[in-house]
Amino acid sequence: MLIGYSETETFLRNCKDAVILTHQSPDGDCIGAGFGLKDILAELGIRSRVICCDEFPSPRYDFMTKAGAGEEFEPQTVIAVDIADEKLMGSYAEIYGGKVQLCIDHHESNKNYAEKTLLREKATATCEIIYDLAKYMGVNITRHCAMCLYTGIATDSGCFRYSCTTPRAHEIAAELKRSYDIDFAKINRYMFEVKSLGRIKLEAKVSDLLEEHLGGKLAVIAVTQDMMKELGIAPDELEGFAPLTIQLENTEVGILMREREPNVFKCSFRSADAVNVSAICQTIGGGGHAKAAGCTVEGALEDVKAELIEAVRKALDK
Repeated sequence: MLIGYSETETFLRNCKDAVILTHQSPDGDCIGAGFGLKDILAELGIRSRVICCDEFPSPRYDFMTKAGAGEEFEPQTVIAVDIADEKLMGSYAEIYGGKVQLCIDHHESNKNYAEKTLLREKATATCEIIYDLAKYMGVNITRHCAMCLYTGIATDSGCFRYSCTTPRAHEIAAELKRSYDIDFAKINRYMFEVKSLGRIKLEAKVSDLLEEHLGGKLAVIAVTQDMMKELGIAPDELEGFAPLTIQLENTEVGILMREREPNVFKCSFRSADAVNVSAICQTIGGGGHAKAAGCTVEGALEDVKAELIEAVRKALDK
């Protein structure tokens, strides 16, 4: 059931011992939303903890997560943030599938799996929704919470470069800078500039890895586990790599294929302009936004690649 801010406030003020779920392969927005909401619940005197089936990337996100995900307790409330589909919970879907009482999300592909869903598809990031919710509720926003919410908005907007960036996102960023003395320059540096030597070496190999298909309209980069081991790259270091696939001037769709485990590929789609990649991903069991979406596909590298190419071909033919 879709709900608004009023119903969400009532739910949060009356919940107890909440577990806050974030999606597998956690990024800046789901981590920021999770820990930001945890801070808001703490202001209400409500215990909560943030969980993910994968480890939170360190040291990149330590400034958000080092305060602790929360104490152990038997949860009475299950909340999901930035999770459009229960499948994105990863292994935690076995534990929490069908049990989410509140979902706060901004993905147009949200499956409406929770009992109650606060969905704002036009929001730049889930952190944008969390900020507006806190303001609606009149809850104090701590400096730590402000850093979390800024990070989510900055990362999901590509440091305010992507077309999904709303005027509200700029307004919130300005308010967070003005009122909470956050070190936004340091956050931006760690989110967008600091890279490991292995990541830099991988970027140098892009010209060798990038494949053109469908007359140059589709670009694909596949990164296997062997490549990551050879370069000493952790899987989370590929966050932010997908936009490189749409840098060629005639490319309409880009795909980054990342091998999470043997013959299991996390595929990140990007649209350069008019193609709705969320619609493409939904035909393969995924989803997301019109310009940025994803799916997970099992199979041998070349077989998965052929499946993705065919899905994009059908979309372009329309």
